[in-house]
Amino acid sequence: MSLLDIRVPAVLLRIDRNPFHHGTLGAVRSLGRAGVEVHVVADCEGSPVRRSCFVRGMHAPPPPGASPAEVARVLHRVATRVGRPAVLIPMDDAGAVAVGRTRAELAPVYLLPAMPGALPERVADKAELAGMCASLDVAHPETLVPDSAREAATAVARLGLPAVAKWSRPWLVPAGSGLRSTVLVRSAQQARELYARAGEAGSRLLLQAFLPPGPDRDWFFHGYADSGGLVRAGGTGRKQRARPRGAGLTSVGRWTDNPEVHVLAERITEALGYRGILDLDFRRCGRTGRYHLLDFNPRPGAQFRLFTDTAGLDVVRALHLDLTHRPLPEGAPRPGRAFVVENYAPLSALRPAPAGRELAWHAPDDRAPGRAMWHLWGRHAAGRLRDRLRQGPTGRFTRLAR
Repeated sequence: MSLLDIRVPAVLLRIDRNPFHHGTLGAVRSLGRAGVEVHVVADCEGSPVRRSCFVRGMHAPPPPGASPAEVARVLHRVATRVGRPAVLIPMDDAGAVAVGRTRAELAPVYLLPAMPGALPERVADKAELAGMCASLDVAHPETLVPDSAREAATAVARLGLPAVAKWSRPWLVPAGSGLRSTVLVRSAQQARELYARAGEAGSRLLLQAFLPPGPDRDWFFHGYADSGGLVRAGGTGRKQRARPRGAGLTSVGRWTDNPEVHVLAERITEALGYRGILDLDFRRCGRTGRYHLLDFNPRPGAQFRLFTDTAGLDVVRALHLDLTHRPLPEGAPRPGRAFVVENYAPLSALRPAPAGRELAWHAPDDRAPGRAMWHLWGRHAAGRLRDRLRQGPTGRFTRLAR
């Protein structure tokens, strides 16, 4: 008998059109294995996710750049097809923000955590996050928001080079623009050029002091804040490898106890009154030893399945149990457990894992997505190689020199 109420389906929403988003597959499998009917609202036409045996229904997503009202209309159409109230789980920041803004409209047909609708947008906005950290006395990289190209150049001079450039609302950056949510700025001219593209990016440019990565410096915390504000499930993890190196998503992570990070994450969650699934990124300063909050993601992190305890509880299952008024089982943590994204860290996926490991794509009870991923990844890699060859020897040598 399932711990979850299998009479209540789940709807996963992802607006970002990344075919390699393994977090969506993780949520499909977590709920599907428990017997929950899972529907996916995402652009999965070419994605391995649609091959999962645990997907009950695929639904067309909102168009790129859709307003929150348009997202809500799509979700209402999906609710009509599902036919009964469902647990709604945004899988990216854009979805979390849209659901937060339209919570009152969605509440009659979806089960949602009870929190202020504006809070997901506030924590996801990088400029707002810097202000919140200051008010909560939480360490955060020094952040400047320039009002002109000249101020952008002055800001990096003050912060020192290299500096980190971020768009305040990265979910608004249009696909195909060539802009990235976060880049390392190495000159004042680069800062000026980025500022000039703020209109295209759709939000303000932020410049931050650079905290160098290093061994044991990059940490993350995943959890679920229940209806009473108690943080359940999840845990603290150490980022062992990232793509791109030193800044990107976790390609290899390990469940590692870190009481200081755990207490800090709980303090932040309580102070904000946050409810629901959260994913926080921290970097320890090599000079002061303090943990700086880099990101507050109001949704499941892509590697959330790392934190699956001995009772099979993870943050997605915790959300479903809490919103359907079921008790959460008391499982034991599994420190040392690893999570590996095979296409980003293939050698790590082949190494022994004495404390246990979960792969992002391959699963013995759901093999089709893993096979589809390697086929798609081969096409992706071949396309990137063709693009590099078209640029000629000069372009290739320049990249290698950097």
